[in-house]
Amino acid sequence: MTTVSLSDRPAHDLTADAVVLATVQVDGSATLAAGHGLPRGAAAHLATSLKAHGASGAAEEVHTVAAVPGVKAGLVVLAGLGSATARTTSFEPEVLRRAAGAAIRSLKAATTVAVALPAGDVGSVAAVAEGATLGAYRYAGVRGPAAKPAVGVEKVTVVTSSARSKDAKAVAARAVVLAEAKAYARDLVNMPPNLLFPQSFADSVRTRAGSVSGKVTVTVLDEKALVKGGFGGIVGVGQGSINPPRLVTLTWAPAKAKSSVALVGKGITFDSGGLCIKPPASMLTMKSDMAGAAAVAATVFAAAELGLPVKVTGYLCLAENMPGGAAQRPSDVVTMRNGTTVEILDTDAEGRMVLGDGIALAGEAGPDAIVDIATLTGAQMVALGGRVAGIMANDDPFRDRVRAAADTSGEAAWPMPLPADLRSQLDSTVADLAHKGERWGGMLTAGLFLKEFVTEGTPWAHIDIAGPSFNEGSAWGYTPKGATGFGVATLLTLVEGYAG
Repeated sequence: MTTVSLSDRPAHDLTADAVVLATVQVDGSATLAAGHGLPRGAAAHLATSLKAHGASGAAEEVHTVAAVPGVKAGLVVLAGLGSATARTTSFEPEVLRRAAGAAIRSLKAATTVAVALPAGDVGSVAAVAEGATLGAYRYAGVRGPAAKPAVGVEKVTVVTSSARSKDAKAVAARAVVLAEAKAYARDLVNMPPNLLFPQSFADSVRTRAGSVSGKVTVTVLDEKALVKGGFGGIVGVGQGSINPPRLVTLTWAPAKAKSSVALVGKGITFDSGGLCIKPPASMLTMKSDMAGAAAVAATVFAAAELGLPVKVTGYLCLAENMPGGAAQRPSDVVTMRNGTTVEILDTDAEGRMVLGDGIALAGEAGPDAIVDIATLTGAQMVALGGRVAGIMANDDPFRDRVRAAADTSGEAAWPMPLPADLRSQLDSTVADLAHKGERWGGMLTAGLFLKEFVTEGTPWAHIDIAGPSFNEGSAWGYTPKGATGFGVATLLTLVEGYAG
């Protein structure tokens, strides 16, 4: 766990393994950002180093300089903020988050770091603290007894003139909670699928529920209870695996809750495609097909840690999609939790089936709003790429509210439509619904399918995170290679909005 404290002392005078300072790009070259407060000799030394390295000051560019005269820390990390003037003191929160994260990620042996990026106001303090703590994440992996544990940053000191402000201390504390929540989600997604399957996922949630400061209740429906409860979508997807499905419900219900929000997460712990099996190369990242459920679980725990006066219920729809002898077949018809019958067309379009059951169950409790989040369609990546999520909803103002939460938290998302003319693609001659439409507009027809399970009159939004949930490329900003924890910040910010 990485802790965060605030200090209004000069960065160069703080005892730490490393200190992070900002550079900006002026006329194509890097220069120290305004407000660094360094002694003249230290500033001159760093200016010479920047020139020698050919530094540009571009956003997320990082250079490390050792043994800077006049600076107590052994290392100075210079993080680029992008184009600005030498007098610019205000930067967008996401620019600060990424710069702080990139700087912290670059450190291989430092455990204590002072971060002195431009952070004079509370919003900037929050961004720097979030970026630094998120950048400190390290996945331990599955190692043998001889392996040395990864060294990570354990203590971050954010240098700010607002160090004595109660609001600044509060956002710093929130940053730690958010980072821990995202780390939990990342760990779940990164875990090998032979170790994380529906029951072990449920066990992990139970264990974590016992360690959070707020009381989170957990209930688990096993395969027999799922059959009895009419959860045909989850049962059907999971019936081809030796690891049977589960539906986990987590609830944070404070006594004076002002409203209630239901979060539903797709939790396919491994997706082989079922009988409609995927090509081998397409399975390499399918341990991440439960990233939506991981984000939901992490958000409920974060809401409890923060003591938010909102009832938050998370529904984790967990199954392993495998082609065993009992596996679901194309043309099967199953009955969902709300009584709707669905004709299966493609067993590799399984996520919408488990979510349909989860959304129907969530609606039975009468929440003020429902949000589902899922690595649902390859079409999302075709439309929006690997870093931007798609948001669909049955209510435009609510869709905009979810989008605003994403913008505030620094998670890129884009509103998408649910065109009524595509609904006919889900018509079936043998059931109430066909579970998949045509190839074109696949993200949208998936959203239209899910809409069928929303209780009438309940605001609902669907977030497709197929791309941004897992980073197959190089790390960037505060985002590591592998699991990203995408969605946790958006969902937490949305829930906080219901706290008034």
